[in-house]
Amino acid sequence: MKPDSKSKARKPKKLTSLLGLTLDGSRLDGVVLKRTNGSLAVLQSFSAQLTLDPLTAAPELVGREIRNHLDAAGVRERDCIVGLPLRWVLTAQTELPPLPDADAASLLQLEAERSFHTDAAQLQIADSRCPLDGGKKFVLLGAVPNPHLGSLEQVLGAAKLRPASFGLGLAALQPAGGAKTDGVLALAIGEGTVGLQITAGGVAALRALEGAIETEGGRRSLLAGVVAREARVTLGQLPAEMRQAVTRIRIFGPRDLAQQLANELALKFEPMGLKVEVVSAYAPNEFGVTLPADAALSPAFSLAARFLTGARPAFEFLPPKPTLLEQFIARYSSGPLRTTGAIAAGVALILLGLFLFQQIQLWRLRSQWSHMSVKVAELEKISGQIRFYRPWYDDSYRTLSILRQVTLAFPENGAVTAKTIEIRDSGTTVSCSGNTLDSASLGAVLGRLSAADGVTDLHTGQLRGKAPMQFSFDFKYGNGVAQ
Repeated sequence: MKPDSKSKARKPKKLTSLLGLTLDGSRLDGVVLKRTNGSLAVLQSFSAQLTLDPLTAAPELVGREIRNHLDAAGVRERDCIVGLPLRWVLTAQTELPPLPDADAASLLQLEAERSFHTDAAQLQIADSRCPLDGGKKFVLLGAVPNPHLGSLEQVLGAAKLRPASFGLGLAALQPAGGAKTDGVLALAIGEGTVGLQITAGGVAALRALEGAIETEGGRRSLLAGVVAREARVTLGQLPAEMRQAVTRIRIFGPRDLAQQLANELALKFEPMGLKVEVVSAYAPNEFGVTLPADAALSPAFSLAARFLTGARPAFEFLPPKPTLLEQFIARYSSGPLRTTGAIAAGVALILLGLFLFQQIQLWRLRSQWSHMSVKVAELEKISGQIRFYRPWYDDSYRTLSILRQVTLAFPENGAVTAKTIEIRDSGTTVSCSGNTLDSASLGAVLGRLSAADGVTDLHTGQLRGKAPMQFSFDFKYGNGVAQ
C-alpha cells in the first residue's frame, strides 16, 4: 500500500449539496450545505450524543441510531464527508531527499512499514509534505487502520449514507498554507481530547492530546499546563527552520475553554514570539465563496465547505473502491483457489466462445431475413386476401347442386310443385314450400329427397288446405359443413 494520498483518493464527485459529519468521542455533529451561484447556504444542522460505539457495536444498530438523529433533524441528504476522530490516526515523521515521484513513493512505503507497528497493508495511509531548504521535504505520514474504516463504512451504509470523503476536522479548520513561512500551531478543543496540528507549507505534526480535559460531575475542565507542555515538545521535534516558521497559535473550540487556554498559553509562548488568538468565526474569504451571515465555526462546516469549493483535503482516508477484476484477482490469486480460478476462467472463456458463435449465427440469419422479408410480407398479404375472398369464389357450384337434388325429387307430372326455395347459412340449410295435390305424392317427393346424396335432417312442416294442400319442409345439405 502506497502512502501517497494522491494515488489513494477516489475520484471526487461533483456535488452541489453535502452533509458534513464529525465524530468526536460519542458526539456527532452535522451540517448540510448547498452551493448555489458562488455562495454556501446551511440547510440543516444538528448535534447529538451517540449511545453506541461505531467500532464495537453492531454496525446496523449504530447506523439506525444515526439515521434516527438525521430524521429528527430533517436531513435527507445522502452524500456525506466524515471527519474522523483524531485519536484513530497513527502518525510518523520523516525527511525526504529530492527524488522522482516514483522513488519518493517507494521510500515512503518503506518508511511506513518501518514506523508503524501494524502491517502497512492493514492501514489506509496518506501523507502531507512540507518544503525544506535544499529541495528536501519534511513528510508527515498519517494512517488509519482498515478495520476502523470498514466498520465506519458499514455504519454509514446502514444509515443510508454515501461517503464521499474521509478527512480530518482539524485539518479543515486550519488548512496548510502555501508558504512554509506561514506556520501555525492549531489547537481544537474536543469532547475528551485536544487536537494539535502544526502547519508550515503542509501539515508537519498531528496529535490527539489525551488527558488534557478532565470531566467531574458532568463539567469539563481544561488542563492548560498539559497542553502547553505537549505543544512545546511537539515543536521541539521539528527541524529548526520549520520551528522558526511557526509564528501563531490558533485555538478552536467552546468560547469559555478556548479563552481560558489562550490566556494560559499567551503567558508562556508570546515571549517566544508566538501570537495566541481564539478563532470564533470564519474570515470573509475563507472558502472563496459567500458564506451565510450566521455560519457557525465547526469542523463539520469546514469539511463540507472545502469539499464543495473543490479544495483538496490534506489527508484522504476513504479506501479506494476495487474494481470487479481486482476483487476477482484478490480472491483467486493464491493457494488452492488458483486452480479453481483457472478452471473457472477456462469455462468462462468457452462459454464466451459459444456465445460469440451464437451471435455470429444470429447475425447471419438476420442478414438473410432482411433480404427476404419484403417478399414474405407480400406473400402473406396475398394469402390473407385469398382467405378473405375464398367464400365468394366457390367452384363447387353448391347452390346449383342443391337445386338439382330438389328438382330430381319432384315429379314431372306437376302433382307436387315448389313455390319458394331458401338457401341459408352458406348453403348448409335449405327451406322449401309449395303445393301438392295429395299427401301421397308429397311423401314420394320427401322419400326421394331424403335418399338423395348429401341431404340430412329432413323435417316436414304442417299441411294446410285441401286439393291443393300447402306444404313446407327443410333439410341440411352436406352434413351441415360449408364446402
